[in-house]
Amino acid sequence: MNRKPILPVDAILPAMLASLRDVPNLVIEAAPGAGKTTRVPAALLELVAGEVVVLEPRRIAARMAARRVAWERNEEAGETVGYQVRFEEVSGPKTRLRFVTEGILSRRLLSDPALKGVDAVVLDEFHERHLDSDLALALLKRLQKTRPELKIVVMSATLDAGPIARYLGGCPVLRSEGRAFPLAVQYAPYTADALPVQVRKAMELLVKEGHAGHVLTFLPGLAEIRRTAREVEGVARAAGFAVLPLHGDLTPAEQDRAVAPSTERKLILATNVAESSVTVEGVTAVIDGGLARIATHSPWTGLPTLEVGRVSRASAQQRAGRAGRTGPGRVLRLYPEEDYMRRAEHDLPEIARADLSQLCLSLRVMGIAPGEIEWLDAPPAEALANAEALLDRLGAAGAMAEKLARYPLPPRLARILVESVARGVGEDGCRAAALLGSGARAEKNDLLAALDEPMDARTKQQFEQLRRIARTARQETHEDAALLLSVLAGFPDRVARRRAGNQVMLATGVSAEVAGARPVYEFMVAVDAEDRPQQGLPMIRMTAKIEPEWLLDLFPDRVVEQAEVVWHAAGERVERVSSLVYDKLAIEESRGPASGADAAALLAKKALEAGIERFVDAEALEHFTARVAFAGLPAPDLEGALRELCLGLQGFKGLREAAKGFLPGLEARMDGRLLNELAPVQVKLKQGRPMKVHYDHGKPPWIASRLQDFFGTKEAPRIGRDRTPVVCHLLAPNQRAVQTTTDLAGFWERLYPKVRNEMMRRYPRHQWPEKPV
Repeated sequence: MNRKPILPVDAILPAMLASLRDVPNLVIEAAPGAGKTTRVPAALLELVAGEVVVLEPRRIAARMAARRVAWERNEEAGETVGYQVRFEEVSGPKTRLRFVTEGILSRRLLSDPALKGVDAVVLDEFHERHLDSDLALALLKRLQKTRPELKIVVMSATLDAGPIARYLGGCPVLRSEGRAFPLAVQYAPYTADALPVQVRKAMELLVKEGHAGHVLTFLPGLAEIRRTAREVEGVARAAGFAVLPLHGDLTPAEQDRAVAPSTERKLILATNVAESSVTVEGVTAVIDGGLARIATHSPWTGLPTLEVGRVSRASAQQRAGRAGRTGPGRVLRLYPEEDYMRRAEHDLPEIARADLSQLCLSLRVMGIAPGEIEWLDAPPAEALANAEALLDRLGAAGAMAEKLARYPLPPRLARILVESVARGVGEDGCRAAALLGSGARAEKNDLLAALDEPMDARTKQQFEQLRRIARTARQETHEDAALLLSVLAGFPDRVARRRAGNQVMLATGVSAEVAGARPVYEFMVAVDAEDRPQQGLPMIRMTAKIEPEWLLDLFPDRVVEQAEVVWHAAGERVERVSSLVYDKLAIEESRGPASGADAAALLAKKALEAGIERFVDAEALEHFTARVAFAGLPAPDLEGALRELCLGLQGFKGLREAAKGFLPGLEARMDGRLLNELAPVQVKLKQGRPMKVHYDHGKPPWIASRLQDFFGTKEAPRIGRDRTPVVCHLLAPNQRAVQTTTDLAGFWERLYPKVRNEMMRRYPRHQWPEKPV
C-alpha cells in the first residue's frame, strides 16, 4: 500500500541527491506545505549508508515528523525512523533516520565529537535561528574539516538563503514552491480591545461566514491561551468547535490531541510552537495575533527577560502558511497592514539576545574557545563575557564542567544536582531541578514549600529521567539545609536580602519584588526571577532560604569587610558602619561612633545642607563675609572651616557648642591685621566716639549714630583700598534718620539749618548749636 501522496518537494529530490553527491552542503528553500520536513530526510537514506539526523526546533515537530515518515514507510516509529526529544526517545537498533530537537545534537557532540555513524545532518526550519541550531551549524562546519564527506542540509520556508550558502562555502541552493492553494489574508483595523476579545470577534466572523474546517489561532503564551479559551468558549460551543490548547508545556498526549486528525471541528489556541513543521490536517483558517513571547537576557540585572513582542514578517508568513497546507485557506491578522509592513523581515537570532552559559559550557567541555568557532552570526562579546563569568562562579571547569554537561539542564540547575548528590540529597536535588527546569508555575513562592506539592506530569517525567542519569538512591529522610546549600551553589549571584514589604535587595545591587507572600526569612536565593524593564522592579517568583554564614563557608573570596561613615538622620549624627559584604549585598552590619577626617567632612556637609545659620549667628556671619568682600580679600572657606571645626565631633549637638568659635576661627585663618586695616570693625569721629561699621554685600559700608555725635566732623570717614567714604546715618533722638549721606560738609552747609529748627522745636532739651562744625 502506497501511503505517499505526491508533494511539491518531490520534484527537487533528484536534483538534491545529485547535488549532494558532488557538494556536501545544500540549502533548500521550500514553501509551507511543500513536504520538505518529511520527504528530504527520507530521501537522504538512499544517499548515505549511515544515520541521518534531523534537527527540529520543537519537540512536537520532531515527534510528528518521525511518525509521519514512519507511516509513509508502512512502519511504526522506532523502527527505521525514530525521534529523540528532551526526556523522551523512541528508536531501536534499526533506526537510521532520527528526528531530534536541537539540544539533543549538541549533547551528542559532547560525548561523540566526530558523530560516528552519522553521515548527514538536516537543520529544519533554520529561519528560527535558535541558539542550539546556530551552535550545531558551527560545530558541523568545523567537523567537516576532518570529515569532508559529512552532508549538511539547511532548510526553511522563509530563509534568507544567500548568507547561509556563503557560510557553507558557497554551496548550491534549491527551491521548491509548494502547493499553490489560494490564501486570503485579511487585516484588522487598530482596536483597543484586549487580545482575547479580538480573537472572539474574529471567530464570530468565521462562524457567520459559515467557515468549515479547523481554526488555528496564534497567541503569545499560556496566560493568553487560558484567557482566550474563556472568552471564546460560548461562540465555539454554539458553533460546534472543540477548544484545544497547544503549547510546549503540554504532555505529548495533550499535544497529540490538538494536532491529530479529527472529524470534530477544532479551535486550536497555540503559541508559536505551531508556526513551523506542524501540519494539522483540516486547518483552513488562521487567526494571528501577531505577537510572541520573546526570551532575552538582561546584562544589567543578569536576569532573563520574557517580553511580548511583535513577530517578524517571516514568522507571520509561516503562521499564514498553516492555513494553506491542504487546501484554500483564510488568514485573519489582528493588526493593520501598515503594522505588518513596518515589521522586521526576520526575527533577531537567539544568539544575539540570549544567555550563553549553556553554549559556553558545551564549548568548555569540548575544549573549544568561542573565538575559535566560525559563527554564522558571532555572539555579542558582553554576553560571552557574562556567560563565562557565571560558569566560573559555578566552578564549571575541568571535571566539574563535564559533570554539569551530563545533565539535560541549564548550568545552574545542573550545578544544583551535582552539589546535592555530593551532599547526599541527590533525590531532592533531582526534584528541585525538575521543578525549576520544567517551567511549571507553583502556587508557593518558597522552594521547599513548592517541593511538598504533588508533581505535575511533566515535572515528574523530568524528575525520573534525572534520577536515572544521576543514579541516586531513594532518600529516607530530607535534609533541608543540604538541599538549600546545593541551591545556593547553583545561584551564587542571586543572593538577596529582605527589605520593606515584598522588596528585596539582590547581590547585584538591584532591588526586586517577590511575588505572592512576603518571605518569612531574611536571606534567600532568587531561584525563579525575571527582569521586567517596562514594569518597574524585577519580579522574583520563587525563593529559597539560606543562612548568611553559608556564604562565608562556600564563597569566602566573595565576602569582604567594608567600613564607611554614614549619616544617622534621626539622631543628627555621623556613625561608622562596619559591614561584611557579599558582592554588593551587606550580610552583616554593626554601627558605632565615627571619627576622623571622613566623619568631619560628612558632618560639615550635612551642617551646610541643614543651613549654617542653625549653628552660627547668621547676621554676624553675613557681616563678616561682607567685610571680607569689601576688603577685596579671598572669600572665606566656610566648608573647610566648618570641617575643621567638626573634627572630633559626632553630631549637630556638639557642633552647636563648638560653633561659638566659628567666626573667630574664620578670621584666624586669614590676615586679620590687613582685614581690620581695610575693613575696620569701627571708626572714630572727631569727638572720639567709636562707631560700628556695617557691611552689606554689594553696598558701601555705613555707620549710624545721633546727629550730635557727628558735631565737629566735617567729612565722612574713608576706609578700604579706594578710601571709600562711609555712608553716615544721622539719627534724631528718636533713632530715626534725619539724613543719610556721605557729604557731611554739604549737609552742614545746606540742610542743617532747616533740620536744626525742626529739632529745636521737637527736642528743646537737646543742644542744637548754630555752628556744629
